[in-house]
Amino acid sequence: MSDAAVSVNALSLAAADTREHLSPNQQAWRGFRRNRPAIVSSALLGVLVLLVVLWPLWRTSTLSDLVPRALTFSPTELTDEPFSAPNPTHWLGTDANGRDILSRMFYGARISLVVGLVGAGVSLVIGVLWGAVAGYVGGRVDNVMMRIVDILYCLPSIIFVVLLMALVENQFRAWLSGTFSPQLGGLARMLLLFIGLGAVSWLTMARIVRGQVLSLRTRQFVHASRSLGAGTARILRRHILPNVYGIIIVYVTLTIPSIILYESFLSFLGLGIRPPQASLGWLISEGALQINPIRIYWWMILYPAGLLGLTLLALNFVGDGLRDAWDPRTKE
Repeated sequence: MSDAAVSVNALSLAAADTREHLSPNQQAWRGFRRNRPAIVSSALLGVLVLLVVLWPLWRTSTLSDLVPRALTFSPTELTDEPFSAPNPTHWLGTDANGRDILSRMFYGARISLVVGLVGAGVSLVIGVLWGAVAGYVGGRVDNVMMRIVDILYCLPSIIFVVLLMALVENQFRAWLSGTFSPQLGGLARMLLLFIGLGAVSWLTMARIVRGQVLSLRTRQFVHASRSLGAGTARILRRHILPNVYGIIIVYVTLTIPSIILYESFLSFLGLGIRPPQASLGWLISEGALQINPIRIYWWMILYPAGLLGLTLLALNFVGDGLRDAWDPRTKE
């Protein structure tokens, strides 16, 4: 064998040895970094979150004189320019009440992202607990718990949320206002959206976690921990769930856009966020009402719909990138 071939083989063995010493998290991160659409989408989401968080700061006395006037409008500020097309003062135009579309769009994006994140958090907690208990305990408990999941799968989830909003909202608002404060009562609809959208999104999470726990509960490290006297809660918390975190993160990333889309659909129907609050779905619904045979105020629907579509696309790219990174079949 030539010296060149020996050198190539040595380099290959060294590279393979390096890969073997990488932890699963490090291997997943390396695979994620190779996925350009996922990296670009992550950067785009980072910029969006930064703008959403920093947008109110442009109106402060310290920064208002340093930035263009178009960045300093309040989302609820009324002007005498209704249905104004995009111009140097209002970069994305105004709505029927003269409110700036740009500021309302970022305000709506904040609410949509909060609904998506909190709804996914509710789905995460319920789904992980349900699936982990069912998979680890097994037997009759597992059978009963998963039959409940099957029954819930048969119910139309969006109808459940609609009924929840229609039947419970008034009583829930009265209870919050009487028990806590009227300000909290004004957030009753948003809180119901958190609960309802999260409560109908945990079923797939429970199935995924259950399947992973079933495969992990027979491993030797679980038997060793059980023989040392560890209880069920400790084994799940310290030994089983840490090995499922990668899959959980992937599915949560894919759940956020679906919940945002649910909320946008409900807001479009008038069953979601209501004024003075505004989500991207509500802004799209407001723009759709201004489409008529005489004139189409295109900027009122084009820009909010474009931002919603871009956000959902970026979230799906990030979720796909994480899924591919954690899938052992895609590793070299």
